[in-house]
Amino acid sequence: MKMKSEILKLLRETDGYVSGQQISGQFGVSRTAVWKVIRQLQEEGYQVEAVRNKGYHIVDSPDVMTKEELSSLINTRWAGRNILYYDVTDSTNLRIKQAGDEGAPHGTLAVADRQTAGRGRRGRTWESPAGSSIYMSILLRPKIAPNKASMLTLVMALSVAEGIRQCISQPGCPELQIKWPNDVIINGKKVVGILTEMSSQIDYINHVTVGVGINVNMIDFPEEIAQTATSLRIECGHTVKRAPLIAAVMERLEKNYETFLETEDLSGLLDRYSALLVNRDRDVQIIGAKETYRAHAIGINNTGELIVRRENGDIEKINAGEVSVRGVYGYV
Repeated sequence: MKMKSEILKLLRETDGYVSGQQISGQFGVSRTAVWKVIRQLQEEGYQVEAVRNKGYHIVDSPDVMTKEELSSLINTRWAGRNILYYDVTDSTNLRIKQAGDEGAPHGTLAVADRQTAGRGRRGRTWESPAGSSIYMSILLRPKIAPNKASMLTLVMALSVAEGIRQCISQPGCPELQIKWPNDVIINGKKVVGILTEMSSQIDYINHVTVGVGINVNMIDFPEEIAQTATSLRIECGHTVKRAPLIAAVMERLEKNYETFLETEDLSGLLDRYSALLVNRDRDVQIIGAKETYRAHAIGINNTGELIVRRENGDIEKINAGEVSVRGVYGYV
């Protein structure tokens, strides 16, 4: 399996043709073994040309999500280097929590083509269709106090927004924004949801699981969310390949996470996050356990709290774990 992803990577990184002899010499295997891997790739939908006396050349990659495809694209030091891939699983967050408990390394990434028990905030669950979206969760082992872990949700939101922007920067693709703290939106509709869960002692984090769902190529949504959800395909007018998008998010996360660890707050990321914040300088509805009220959102602070001004002029810091924030007249 590892050889398959390495051959895939070599084909991708070579402009012209790679000879079978060169591949077999590089990996210490027979020409027949190389040919078998090429045949497997062709059967999976990769357009690999085989030309006598020249070798092999990759023309196009399908929208496949396999461990080999992801490994050949993810170019990081630790984020997503260890991949757990599932055609179908209950929830990638559950898989990563289990892997974390079993000692999996920092940066381990679980990816599923389909989820049967996806999970959202406040315990909501849903069935996630195959072949059209990204369902992934990453294992983090930060050496920070447990009360700082909630900021990782904002770190991921920024990383996902930047990763998507890297992949769909063509003309005609609308602007991405972040709805505090962790939804990525396009044209006022949700395209990404993030769920962060922690296993900790009183003063020590065992591990943090950050789950991400991205609506990539979906064109239909259940009636109950059709008014508030959208996909990259709907908004951009073309399909988007999922594996390169995951690779781009991992690349951004690795950099942003390390910036976060330098100060253990969001000060190094604040300007970029704030620039994408749809709630900034807008009237919002704060929905808490005890009361719902209207306020004016000023922006976020270094610890990721939303700063709002109540109608009586009082300034408050809002913690993401305790409230939901909506637009005054709708979702945003």
